[in-house]
Amino acid sequence: MPSVAPNDLGERTFRFACDVVRFCHGLSKEPGIVRNAAWQLAAAATSAAANYQEAKAAYSRRDFAAKNSIVLKELRESLLWLRIIIECQLGTATDAERLRNEANELVSIFTAGMKRLRPL
Repeated sequence: MPSVAPNDLGERTFRFACDVVRFCHGLSKEPGIVRNAAWQLAAAATSAAANYQEAKAAYSRRDFAAKNSIVLKELRESLLWLRIIIECQLGTATDAERLRNEANELVSIFTAGMKRLRPL
């Protein structure tokens, strides 16, 4: 598999969403709250990737900022669900930690980007 450039956010958010879907596939086999947490995490991560793709097609700076703010919101939600999964020991710790680290990095990247998009 080719290496993904760290500054290719489209590919990076896509890979994050795919990794989360694979992680959640195993979690969703458990009933109750574990399955719910998996579905919530998968929904947030895939929404972040989808909204980033929409942001790339934005017709104005304002639309681009609005879509990116949704990406940031969904990444933060993903981070919350990963923290819950880790704290409650619902999934494989190493996989969840790796995903949490990636979510943290993406949140930092999009937070910095949003600060540049806001008018002075």
